[in-house]
Amino acid sequence: MNSKLCWFSLLPIALALSLTTSGCKSNKVNADEEAPPPAKVVQDFDATLFSVDHPENFPLAAAVEHRAPSKLAVTGTVNPDIARTVPVISLASGRIVGIYARLGDTVKKGQLLLKLRSDDISGGFANYQMAVADETLARAQYDRSKILYEHGAIALNDLQVAQDTEDKAKVAMDTAAEHLSLLGSSVDHPSGIVDITAPVSGVITDQEVTNAAGVQSLGTSPFTISDLTTVWIVCDVYENDLPSVHIGDPTEIALNAYPGRVFKGAVSNILPILDANLRTGKVRIEVANPGMMRVGMFVTATFKGQKDEVNLSVPSTAILHLHDRDWVYVPAPGKRFRRVMVAGGDTLPGGLQEIKSGLQAGQQVVTNPLALQNEIDNK
Repeated sequence: MNSKLCWFSLLPIALALSLTTSGCKSNKVNADEEAPPPAKVVQDFDATLFSVDHPENFPLAAAVEHRAPSKLAVTGTVNPDIARTVPVISLASGRIVGIYARLGDTVKKGQLLLKLRSDDISGGFANYQMAVADETLARAQYDRSKILYEHGAIALNDLQVAQDTEDKAKVAMDTAAEHLSLLGSSVDHPSGIVDITAPVSGVITDQEVTNAAGVQSLGTSPFTISDLTTVWIVCDVYENDLPSVHIGDPTEIALNAYPGRVFKGAVSNILPILDANLRTGKVRIEVANPGMMRVGMFVTATFKGQKDEVNLSVPSTAILHLHDRDWVYVPAPGKRFRRVMVAGGDTLPGGLQEIKSGLQAGQQVVTNPLALQNEIDNK
């Protein structure tokens, strides 16, 4: 009994010692165990470097400086020359009874375009007949007045009045005949059918009428004829590039429809209005049309600046066309070559190619990159 009491009395003391010991251990933290593991740095692989066993199999050539006028390439469209565009006008109104030309046709000056039935002809011929009758009467009165004046029967003033009446009657008759001719008829063979002919030679670039359509004497023009022997190339040039374009600068025109053909032109006008949305200005180029330029065609215009720019040139065989880009191989330390992307320019005489960017003067390039590329692919 006494032993049990002794054990129960010692139990609180043991619990207190246990709590004290566990509290001291929990306050101590090991920083090395809580820290993250050290980072491992792995050297990146350079995808532009390639090793070869025999670099002597790939000859080298140095990039040299090439001086040429600065160039600016922009897009544009073919437009008719407004000064060479003539509307077909009919002074007679009426209804169309026949059309003998269509939009896009090439016509000659005086060629019949359409026939028009007009009531204006009958009115014009009636006015002409009345003017003829008045002139006949005035001429008879003037002849009679001369005879009377010669015999002293009338005064000089009466003779002058008769002569004035005759002169005015002639003017009225001639005016009526001219008006009838302008309407498209004749005083000898008046007809209600009017022939409308081409005033100039060219291409019909606009048609506003169809069969049985009405034509008003004022307002619309049945046709528009444009002389396309000389056309306008209207280009959009960005605001930042406008200072490099001047009136009279020579220009090369390349048609998208005929690659490889280059036409010569010159800047004739730089419009003073800027597109507020696109920030571009309109530049007009006059070009002689050999016959293949059609209104609305897309072109690429290249302006040649008045100052020279310095670029580089390498053998054209040194440029490798890969993935729609231009590349060259340059030697690297060891038996290695580095592939470098470049911006190619124009083809130069002597088998050279212009380089706009990507290389430095004197830097060497591999002249047979295709062979090097094949060896790399076979590894």
